[in-house]
Amino acid sequence: MSMTATFHTHFGAMSFQKMLQRRGVPAEMMPVPRALSASCGVCVRFEGEFEPSMASDDLEAVYRGLPDGFELVYRQEE
Repeated sequence: MSMTATFHTHFGAMSFQKMLQRRGVPAEMMPVPRALSASCGVCVRFEGEFEPSMASDDLEAVYRGLPDGFELVYRQEE
């Protein structure tokens, strides 16, 4: 299942991608899709399920990719 994580900072996205790769989860940084908004303009797309323990302070939200768009799975509390 394709997931897209958005971030407040570019550094947060890079750190999240590296954490996923250390766990053996394929992940790539890319521009945020137009249907989503993000503070830093980049997101991390990865396969698998999101677990709240994966969240960091820089994480904005996580979305599940659907055939017709995105579904919000997780949003960081402010």
